[in-house]
Amino acid sequence: MALRFIGIDPETGDGNCPAVWVDETTEGGPELILQGWLADEGTQAECAKDSPKPDTEAVIRVPARMVPLIRKACDAAERSQLR
Repeated sequence: MALRFIGIDPETGDGNCPAVWVDETTEGGPELILQGWLADEGTQAECAKDSPKPDTEAVIRVPARMVPLIRKACDAAERSQLR
């Protein structure tokens, strides 16, 4: 697996923070990899009303200030699909 690092939360100071990568090697096409804060039980329960979560998934939070990084990751994933 070769992940392309896109960036971390721009307001971090110690490197342990939300981050974004793109995996361009997945069989079904590029995938975004997001690291975020684990959502609390109340948030997870609210999300489960719309989309129940299997054990292989997690509900995470990332700060809105990371939107530019997520857009950059989306653009990178789309470009690699066109190759």
